[in-house]
Amino acid sequence: MNFSISRRAVVLGSAAAVVARSSFAQPFPSRPIRMLVGFGAGGGADTIARLYAHKMQEVLGQSVIVDNRPGASQLLAIRPMMSSPPDGYTVTLATGSGLTQGPGVRKDLPYDPLKDFSLIGMVATAPGVFFVNPSLPIKSMRELIAYAKANPGKLNYGSAGVGAANHLQMEYVKQVTKTSMEHIPYKSDQDVTREVAAGSVHVGLTIAQFALPLVTAGKLRGLAVTGASRLSALPDVPSIAETGVAELKSIDNYTFYGLVGPSGMPAAIVERLNEAINKVSSMPDVVSRMREQLFYDPSSGTPAALRHYLETELPKWRELGKSVKLESTN
Repeated sequence: MNFSISRRAVVLGSAAAVVARSSFAQPFPSRPIRMLVGFGAGGGADTIARLYAHKMQEVLGQSVIVDNRPGASQLLAIRPMMSSPPDGYTVTLATGSGLTQGPGVRKDLPYDPLKDFSLIGMVATAPGVFFVNPSLPIKSMRELIAYAKANPGKLNYGSAGVGAANHLQMEYVKQVTKTSMEHIPYKSDQDVTREVAAGSVHVGLTIAQFALPLVTAGKLRGLAVTGASRLSALPDVPSIAETGVAELKSIDNYTFYGLVGPSGMPAAIVERLNEAINKVSSMPDVVSRMREQLFYDPSSGTPAALRHYLETELPKWRELGKSVKLESTN
């Protein structure tokens, strides 16, 4: 009797092990992938996530479902990813504020991007535009800095919220140029462009997608585009590199978008997902839409390249964190 029960247990156990091995051996992906995004529908991160999710489905042969979890400085999208199995079926499209700026400035975040994530790859970079209300006697970044120094505390700038990319980028500008401007937080980049155009706020910085229509219409005055080159859609607005302001030379992109997963993902799955986003980034229709309509630059590169970029950027933001203190959003 006992022998029979024991034998049956062994047989059932062996069968379960076979089923488990069979399931594990299924090629990746064998079911839909969830892509968490820490922003609401319609914003820059959501737009990129949906474009890449749709195209990745073509490459991978499985659905990639965008799951918007806005709020708490992307923690509502990062926390569930971190607690998910490291099997590649739950990933997060995070931005620069979640991967370098926030982790560099804040001490209270529950993660270190270099230790607690599986880094899959860079998806895109986004240039930004510095702008002012046209009524101000400021026509360049040099003049902005000179005006701010001559009128300490009299200028203000808008951001998409405490800890947002434009908040921290502007605080970085203040730090390296030794100027003073009051921070007025809003809820989105669209709020910033609207309020600067209305004259309620003096200075702003947003991704080009939101600034360009108002700069073109003359409702905002563009001062500079982040990075080393001008935007073809704003040929009269110089790049940061062209302004000749040495203190601003380390401002590269306004922000960037990286795909990450839980720590401990198998190398083969990381490589599969990396190959997928690289293929999407090289598709002619994606390149055309990203550059000509959305004003982003699609990226291709290895997980190691993303790690190197984070390692390069984090020290800059950690230095800023010595003077800028953010309230907890945990």
